[in-house]
Amino acid sequence: MAQKFYVVWSGRQTGVFTDWASTQRAVDKFAGARFKSFPTRAAAEQAFGRGGTASMPPKTASRQKAGTPDSERSATLTARQFDVSIYCDGACEPNPGNAGSGIVVYRAGELAQLWFGLYSPMGTNNSAELNALYHALRMAEVEIKTGNTVQVCSDSAYSINCIRSWAPGWEKKGWKKPGGEIKNLEIIQDCYAIYRRIKKALTLTHVAAHAGTEGNELADRMAMLGAQRKEKELRLYQGKINIPTLLKLRAG
Repeated sequence: MAQKFYVVWSGRQTGVFTDWASTQRAVDKFAGARFKSFPTRAAAEQAFGRGGTASMPPKTASRQKAGTPDSERSATLTARQFDVSIYCDGACEPNPGNAGSGIVVYRAGELAQLWFGLYSPMGTNNSAELNALYHALRMAEVEIKTGNTVQVCSDSAYSINCIRSWAPGWEKKGWKKPGGEIKNLEIIQDCYAIYRRIKKALTLTHVAAHAGTEGNELADRMAMLGAQRKEKELRLYQGKINIPTLLKLRAG
C-alpha cells in the first residue's frame, strides 16, 4: 500500500501528516480549512513550504451550516477535494414499482466509472436509494483501506439519517422503533455495519437532488437506466462516457 502524505495549510493543526485520521481531526468542521494529499514526503514538505500556492489548488473545507450533523458537508464541496468521490442514487417508477440504482465514481475530480442495476420489480424510492448507498459504502471501504480519502454523496436524507442518526438507537432497542416496523430493515442493517467500520475516515454528504450537481445527475440517470433495463446485477456502464449525452438520458 503506497503511503500518502497530507498537508494542512489551515486547520486546528497545520503541517505535514502521515495518515488521514490525523488530517481529518485537524480539518473536520474547521471553517476555511485547506488541505491536500501528496504521494511523497518531499512533495508534501515542498508544498507546505510554499504555503499552498502549488499549481493544483489545495483542498478547502466548506463552512458548515449550524445544526447539520458532524460529518455532513455543504453540497458546494467538489469531487476534486477527495481522492475518490462516490455519488449514489435510486429511482423508482411507479413508486412502488420498477426500481434501480446508480453509482458514479470520480478519482481526483475526474469521472472514472458509471454503474447501474440492482433492479427490483416491486421496489420503492427508499429501497433503491438504500441499495445504492450500500454498494457505494462497499466501494468506499475498499478505497479507504488503500489510504484514499473518500466522500460518499447521496440526495436521500432518509438513507443518510437511517445509518447516521437512527440506526444506533434502533440497534440498542433490538432493531425496533415505537409505532411500528422499521421498513427496509435488512438493507439498513447492512449499510450500518459498513458505516460503523469506516465512519471515522468517511465523509458522508447529503446533496440536493436535481440541482445540477454533475455526479448526482449522472447517478440519477444510471439509476433510471437500471430500472429501464431491468438489470438485477450492478453493472459497469460500457457505453461512451459523454457527459452531455448521458445527461440527456431519462431522469428518475
